[in-house]
Amino acid sequence: MKRWIIVASILVVAAGTLAVVRRGQAKAEMAPQTVLVTRGNVVQEALAIGNVVPEQEIAVKSQVPGIVSRMYVAVGDLVREGDPLCEIRPHPTPTERAEAQRNLQMAQVDEAAAAKKLERDQQLFNEGLLADKDLDTSRQAFDNAQLRAKLEAEKLQLLRDGRANLEGKEVSNRIVAPATGTILTLDVHPGDSVVPLTSYQAGTALLTMADMSSLIFRGTVDEVDVGKLATGLPVRFTVGAIPQAGVTGTLRRISPKARKQDSATLFDIEAEIAPSTGNVLRAGYSANARVVIAQADSVLVLPERVVKFADGKATVRIAGKDGKPVSKDVTTGLSDGLTIEIKDGLALNDAVLEADKSPLDRK
Repeated sequence: MKRWIIVASILVVAAGTLAVVRRGQAKAEMAPQTVLVTRGNVVQEALAIGNVVPEQEIAVKSQVPGIVSRMYVAVGDLVREGDPLCEIRPHPTPTERAEAQRNLQMAQVDEAAAAKKLERDQQLFNEGLLADKDLDTSRQAFDNAQLRAKLEAEKLQLLRDGRANLEGKEVSNRIVAPATGTILTLDVHPGDSVVPLTSYQAGTALLTMADMSSLIFRGTVDEVDVGKLATGLPVRFTVGAIPQAGVTGTLRRISPKARKQDSATLFDIEAEIAPSTGNVLRAGYSANARVVIAQADSVLVLPERVVKFADGKATVRIAGKDGKPVSKDVTTGLSDGLTIEIKDGLALNDAVLEADKSPLDRK
C-alpha cells in the first residue's frame, strides 16, 4: 500500500512539473518577437553579370597560303614580340605554279622588249632624230617592265620557297608573335591548310593570344539600375571559380544603347580589374560585378522586413506602455534590400516588433 502511495506521489509531482514547464514554453511562444536597432554598414549596389576577359585578343593569321608544317608554341605559353609561333609550308596547286612561271616569263619578255626599244631610242636621240619626250617615254616603259618582272619573280619565289621580299617588305612562311602575350587557343595543327589574309578574305586564324596582365570585366546590367551608374564607381567582383577571392575594380564604360535579351532590356558595361596578389584570373571566368552606388558606414540599422511603408511614411511597431504594439514613425535612409538605415525615430538597442502579427494583437 505504501508503495502505491509513493508511486502516485511521484507521478503527481512529475505531472505538476511538466505542466509548469509547458506553461513557461507557452508564455515564451506567446511573447512578441523583437529585433534590436544595431549599428552597421549599408551598401547600395547594382548587379552586373558577365565574364573576365582580356582587354584585347589578337587572332594571328598568315599572309602566305600553304600547309602548317610546325608549331613552336602550346596553349598557355608566354611569348614575346617577334618570337616564332609556327611555320607554313608552301603548297601551291600545279595550276598556280604554272601560272606564276608563265607570268614571270611574260614579264621577262616584256622587259627585254622594252630594253631593246630603249636602246634604239637612245641611239636615235644621240643622233638628234628623237625628241626628249619620246626618250623619257621609252625609259619609263622599261622601268615599269623591269618592276613587273621583279614582282613576278618574287611571287614565284614565295610560292616555291615560302619567303620573299615583296615591294621592300619581308614576307616569310615563319609566323612570329605580333605582340607580347599568352597563347589562349591553337586553331590549327601541323597538316592543316591555311588560307592567307588578304584585302578580300579574312584568312585562317592560326591561334589567339592576349596580354593576361590586362584583364577586364564585360557584362550586362538591367535597365532598372543603369540610371544609377557612373564611370569611376568602385566595383566588387565575385568570381565563380574562386568565390573567396577579393577582386575589385572600377567601372569604366557604360553602353549608351540597350539591347534585348530574353525579353529583358540590358546595357553592356566594362570594368577594369585591379591587380591582385595570390589570385590567378583566367580568361572566360564567369563573374558577378557589384557596383557600389552609395554607402553609409556605422549607422543605425534594422532588418527591412520590420519597416512598413505606406502613404509616403515609414513606420515600425514597438511595445507600448501597456504592452500592446503601437506604430512609430521613423526616417529611413539607404537600403540594400535586406538592411535599412534608420536616420531618426529610434535609438541604439531599441526593441522593434517583428512585422508579423504578435499574439498581443489578438487580445
